[in-house]
Amino acid sequence: MSKKLKTLIVDDEQDAVDFINSIIVEYCSSLEVVATANNIIQGVEAIHDKKPDLVFLDVEMPNGTGFDLLEKFPEKDFDVVFITAFNHYAIKAIKFSAVDYILKPININEFIEAVTRVVKKRNERGSQGNENLKILMENLRSSHPSRMAIPTADGMEYLNPRDIIRIEADRSYSWFFLAGGRKILVSKHLKEFQELLSDRYFFRSHNSHLINLKFVKKFIRREGGYIEMTDGAVIPVSRNRKDLFLTQMAKFKG
Repeated sequence: MSKKLKTLIVDDEQDAVDFINSIIVEYCSSLEVVATANNIIQGVEAIHDKKPDLVFLDVEMPNGTGFDLLEKFPEKDFDVVFITAFNHYAIKAIKFSAVDYILKPININEFIEAVTRVVKKRNERGSQGNENLKILMENLRSSHPSRMAIPTADGMEYLNPRDIIRIEADRSYSWFFLAGGRKILVSKHLKEFQELLSDRYFFRSHNSHLINLKFVKKFIRREGGYIEMTDGAVIPVSRNRKDLFLTQMAKFKG
């Protein structure tokens, strides 16, 4: 039998702490709750004292945020699942960094899935530090995250969004075409990356294509209209997206 992960719950709402604890007791036999905390100060003390493997961490608390707590630990040898009622900019930073989060009100199935991912991740990488948390803390300091964690078949790839020329849908997967001629297959839908990159000069020109406007070479009007990228790729433009594309390019060039 594998060793249980020492687990800490940090949330200012005692009802939420009790609910999370009850889910763990009933459904998550791989976890053992070793402490709970209702604010950042208690959370910091509990991490120093109990040295948990996993922390369920509320984002918004009266005396600061869960990110403030993480700032106290430059070297993080624990995993984090964020618990939050707020779906705002912080969620985008969390998604960019491929760190797990659960929205309140907590869905039990989503909670169990998050725990399963953490357990699998820890088994695969052993006890080494969590690079995704490091990237999260970097990205939170900027309105435009500079590194993006991409889950691949053999691990995690860390990309600068500026190096992505285009992303192409392949059923439930996505192909990333990068500067320098590399390409990566990612097991996520294109729609997820459209939501993340919508404010980063990326444009959904077609149901199957998300392009970086910085790498557009030219627009050809014939045959319904298509885009030539700097890597030589020819990308179709949906009829109902053509005018919006031209407007976006005019703004971009201006």
